[in-house]
Amino acid sequence: MKNPFHLAIPVNDLAKATDFYENILGCQRGRASDSWIDFNLFGHQLVCHFAKKANTENINPVDGDDVPVPHFGVILSLDQFDILAEQLKNKNQSFVIEPKIRFSGQPGEQLTMFLKDPSGNALEFKAFKNLDNLFAT
Repeated sequence: MKNPFHLAIPVNDLAKATDFYENILGCQRGRASDSWIDFNLFGHQLVCHFAKKANTENINPVDGDDVPVPHFGVILSLDQFDILAEQLKNKNQSFVIEPKIRFSGQPGEQLTMFLKDPSGNALEFKAFKNLDNLFAT
C-alpha cells in the first residue's frame, strides 16, 4: 500500500457502528472518545463520528446496477474479496448489491459487492481481475 487513506463518516449510533465494523467486517478498533471511534479498515483509517443526521443518498446506474452515492470502500485482492464475501454471507448480512462480476471481459473487470452499515453508510468492496487496470480507460 502506498498511502493509507483517512475517511471520517457520520454514524447515528456508536455502539452499533462498533459492533458492525469490529464484529461484521473484522476491523480492529483504535483510539476513541465519547463522540468518535477509529477503525483499521484493511490498513486504512476509518473514523466514525457521532452525528444525529445522516447524509442523503442518490443512485447512479453502473453496469446495470443502482449504485448508492455516496459510498466508500476498499480494493482487495481476489482472495480477500472471496473471504470477506463468504464471511458476510455467513453473518447473514444484507447486500445492496450481491457479490458479482462487473465490466466482464473489459479492462476494468472486477468483483464488487455493496452493503450498508447500521447508520446507512454504503460500502463497496471490490477486487480487480488485473489490478494494473485500476485506472484503465
